Amino acid sequence: MQKVISSAVIKRLPRYYRYLDELRKKDVVRISSKELSEKMNVTASQIRQDLNNFGGFGQQGYGYNVEYLYNEIGKILGIDLPHTVIIIGAGNIGRAIANYDDFLRRGFQITAIFDVNPELIGSEVNGIRIQSMEHLREYIEETKPDIAALTVPKEQAPSVAADVTAWGIHAIWNFAPTELFLSGDVVIENVHLTESLMRLSYKIRAQKQKQDEE
Repeated sequence: MQKVISSAVIKRLPRYYRYLDELRKKDVVRISSKELSEKMNVTASQIRQDLNNFGGFGQQGYGYNVEYLYNEIGKILGIDLPHTVIIIGAGNIGRAIANYDDFLRRGFQITAIFDVNPELIGSEVNGIRIQSMEHLREYIEETKPDIAALTVPKEQAPSVAADVTAWGIHAIWNFAPTELFLSGDVVIENVHLTESLMRLSYKIRAQKQKQDEE
């Protein structure tokens, strides 16, 4: 039986991966959990507990080999294998995603963009031609992309999600301001940009209140 990993641990894994990548680029060979904790603002104990969920990877008295741990976390996250992504919605968010070249470096290749706006169809974003939504089903069934990034209006998101999963998509990266829930084996990551901004606003307010009390 596969071990169930908490969502909190899973959320921290990309941070470990990012910090380890920075260390690799600085030619750092090894690092202790204490040193890593100072960089990430996570306790050394928490780091050890997180990594022990997957086997530990460290050696007592040595710490962690940066290159090895980086590669192993990449495997855990599944980014040691390439993923193909299509973007549905060529508005500001969709175009920003298409223009972000770091996704390709992480193994996420954007292969197509779709939209309903006739003024956008036929134009290109970062070398990718925007296609009509009329061709979406045919494209999915023929090329079988791994992920669909939805950057469509809130009202359209549920029906678009239902369609693409019916046509063969098994993972959705949802940027529409609504929570998507689909039955079956569809994996969904709901991204709420406004919620993130509100959390930032809360932190700013709390900081100001603390300063006023001092």
